[in-house]
Amino acid sequence: MSVLLMVLAAAYGAAAGLLIPRPVHRMAVEPEEEWRAACPGGHVIAGAARGWLGRGRCPEPGCGVYGPGALPSAGGTALVCAALAAATGARPELAVWLAMAPVAVLLVAVDRQVRRLPDVLTLPLAVVAAGALGLVGAMTGETGAWRRALLGGLALGVFYLLLFAVNPGGIGLGDVKLAFALGIALGWYGWRTVVTGGAAGVLIGAAYGAAVMLVRRGGPKVMPFGPFMIIGAFGGLLLGAAARG
Repeated sequence: MSVLLMVLAAAYGAAAGLLIPRPVHRMAVEPEEEWRAACPGGHVIAGAARGWLGRGRCPEPGCGVYGPGALPSAGGTALVCAALAAATGARPELAVWLAMAPVAVLLVAVDRQVRRLPDVLTLPLAVVAAGALGLVGAMTGETGAWRRALLGGLALGVFYLLLFAVNPGGIGLGDVKLAFALGIALGWYGWRTVVTGGAAGVLIGAAYGAAVMLVRRGGPKVMPFGPFMIIGAFGGLLLGAAARG
């Protein structure tokens, strides 16, 4: 059953990953700019869901592919979903993790390109996580885990808000908003998972920044912190799910 679940999760992840390249291209803009409506060649983007979902390929002659590659997006999302299925097993919360995974991959891709986490993704992700886990809690009787998840989201969000207040040049408000969603997911498995996943993101980001400073003799002015937060939360979630057994 576990192998079949992993295969199904990987297939879902691959299919979801194939939809990511186009929104990455459209959302990878500066905060004051509108979402991109055209490919790099200037042709209006059309296709699935009014041009928002799918591979970044322009049908016009001589234009070709834009945005991240479809295979890396599909492969990466498939691996993430398979790992979540392996750690969580056939428990109801797996559906929530699988729903959040493609959005997290999309956020990583956008933040890496333009050092920005769009509100249209971070805030709804927190709302969806809270609502979906509330439904899981009501179905399974684990309302205590749901309340702890909400408190975990609040705690991690406040923690990152304090980091922003202390060092606004180090992280952005987008990171703070993302922390609420990640804390909600981590909180489902307990406070140890919240601390583990939250601390891992900070430590990985700090290690990367230190390595860049050593190699380049000076770190980047603005470092995309969202990917490190998501990687740390992903690791914490895997450990929390596996420990729950």
